[in-house]
Amino acid sequence: MSGAGVWGYGLSRPHHDGSALYVSDPAPGIGSTVTVRIRVPRTAGFTGVHLRSTRDGEHYYPPTRVQRSDDLETWWTADLTLTRAITTYRWVLTGGPHEYAVLNAAGLWPREVPDGSDFRLTAYPPAPDWIRDGVVYQIVPDRFARSAAAATRQPPDWAVPAAWSDPVDIGRDVMGRQFYGGDLDGIIDHLDHLERLGVDVIYLTPFFPARSNHRYDATTFATVDPLLGGVAALERLCTAAAERGMRVIGDVTTNHTGVAHEWFTAAVADPSGPTRDRYFIDESGAYDTWLGVSTLPKLNWDSPSLREAFCGEDGVIRTWLRAGLSGWRIDVANMTGRHGEQDHNLDVARWVREAAVAERPDAYLVAEHFYDYSPDLPGDGWHGVMNYSGFTKPVWTWLRQHGLDAPFLGSPARMPTRPAEDVVATIVDFTSRVSWAALCGSWNLVGSHDTTRVRTLVGADARGVEVTAGMLMTLPPTPMLTYGDEIGMAGEFGEDGRRPMPWSDSDWDEQILDVYASLISIRKTSVALRHGGLRFLHAQGDAIVYLREHPDETVLVHLARDAHEPVRLPTEGLPGVAGARSMYGPEVDLRDPTHVVLTATGPGVRILSWATPASARPPWQESS
Repeated sequence: MSGAGVWGYGLSRPHHDGSALYVSDPAPGIGSTVTVRIRVPRTAGFTGVHLRSTRDGEHYYPPTRVQRSDDLETWWTADLTLTRAITTYRWVLTGGPHEYAVLNAAGLWPREVPDGSDFRLTAYPPAPDWIRDGVVYQIVPDRFARSAAAATRQPPDWAVPAAWSDPVDIGRDVMGRQFYGGDLDGIIDHLDHLERLGVDVIYLTPFFPARSNHRYDATTFATVDPLLGGVAALERLCTAAAERGMRVIGDVTTNHTGVAHEWFTAAVADPSGPTRDRYFIDESGAYDTWLGVSTLPKLNWDSPSLREAFCGEDGVIRTWLRAGLSGWRIDVANMTGRHGEQDHNLDVARWVREAAVAERPDAYLVAEHFYDYSPDLPGDGWHGVMNYSGFTKPVWTWLRQHGLDAPFLGSPARMPTRPAEDVVATIVDFTSRVSWAALCGSWNLVGSHDTTRVRTLVGADARGVEVTAGMLMTLPPTPMLTYGDEIGMAGEFGEDGRRPMPWSDSDWDEQILDVYASLISIRKTSVALRHGGLRFLHAQGDAIVYLREHPDETVLVHLARDAHEPVRLPTEGLPGVAGARSMYGPEVDLRDPTHVVLTATGPGVRILSWATPASARPPWQESS
């Protein structure tokens, strides 16, 4: 099984991940020694365990030792010293009927496999704890809420004004110009809703002046669009959010500007001027763009002045962190700094990171990335990515309505329907290629302002939304939902989903709202769901089961796409489960001393929690 090794998943498979139960130091420095450990169930049959790492380009094997052993499992440990910023390692298991196996982040293999999915320790500072503990809520300012002041503002000359109750016009000549007039004070007016929902990180799509409703075509980065209330409104929002324990993240285009941007108009007007080298403009005046869109000229990161304009002390990145933002989402980060043979992508990520943390040490950076993000996420640039490839796309294929003919995130192929084993294999394949720290600094999402709405994705049965939300809130890393998903807003594709947020309760699906609020609350109260590891136990057809393990708590999650045959888990592999409490979903009968049996009569979510037994706690916790 791709993404799991030939042993697949289950309680009999040896396990290791980058979480606190298995790694002693989540943020080591170069020269630090980190203790790592692996659990080897007796039923796996292995009698020997070795750790293989690399030093100066050659493999070496630090000594391993048995930390604890009982009738159920043996815990082995080893000490690994970081000699460089990224240190990779794998476990080699020997003896017993299988003789030889390799455990890496992609699974358990009976043969040699390439190093690309080996476990990784990085010496780069990880994402700040506040994002790992948070739940992110995306807002498109034009579509979320109007304040009283919004009614006094004249629509701009590019706009097609719309009443809040008007449907979205998806005509190509109108959809980017349809203007509803939402503003930042409108968001402040509805912070009670966000607080009730339980989210604590607000991600705003761009707030800079522009000539479109989405504002990804900025005309300047020097101010906040007056149509949104200006700089004072952004400062009010950041202050009001902070008073409720929330943070605000902005959105910036490091890949392009709008054609009316002050840098670009100056560059066109004066070929010898100081901003000319910030773009790709030839002697005839022709210029390169983002994907051929004439209104979005491409930025040239060969330019020293561009680097200073973005990353200098008074540059874009630091200025708005100084004004109250806690971080940035980087638009089309995968394309930033890339143009033909030019590739400054990793450089730009580092430059932006350096600028951000110079302004505020707990600043956070997340990259928009639709494809394989692993080459762009070594850990010293973006803290993480929007996990479209390793979460959104596979989850869609498991939960979509069979008849939905929806775009598959830029692919010419239509969205397929896949069983659980393919979905989990895809998740594991992608997450295995980056460090645990980079994974935990990323966002999972089932939709955004660019995609199908989850309510439309799952079709007629709203229980599919519950399953989707259950997966979103219980898998690592940080969950992100887009405004209106929590009340059941519909939309077949990006622009169709950017409908104005209805503020009449009669337009809300209160049951879906309760689902999101309950699952967010559970996540926020569970240390295992926020900081625990990930151990898949079952993935077949309509059912997925996994553990989130932390030294203080173990959580079992059961997701059902539909009714399925009972999943039987031996209790000997789940020490402590007899004392489990139900956190969400149907109760589980735990009176059977030999098995936990998980059943489903239709779509649903079940979450159980219990204290991690002392026998499984790591030695570094015992000595602390």
